[in-house]
Amino acid sequence: MAHEHHFAPHAADVEASHPNDPTETVVNIIPVVLPAVGAAMIFLLALIAISMA
Repeated sequence: MAHEHHFAPHAADVEASHPNDPTETVVNIIPVVLPAVGAAMIFLLALIAISMA
């Protein structure tokens, strides 16, 4: 009996068949979003401190 050999797929075929990981798309946005959210939070905290004073 002949045995069917199952070879591992090529890396290019695996990358083409699988969609991008969601974390890979988020990591590209982090350097823009993180400082913007930090600045907004500082502004809101300062606004609360001024309104309470």
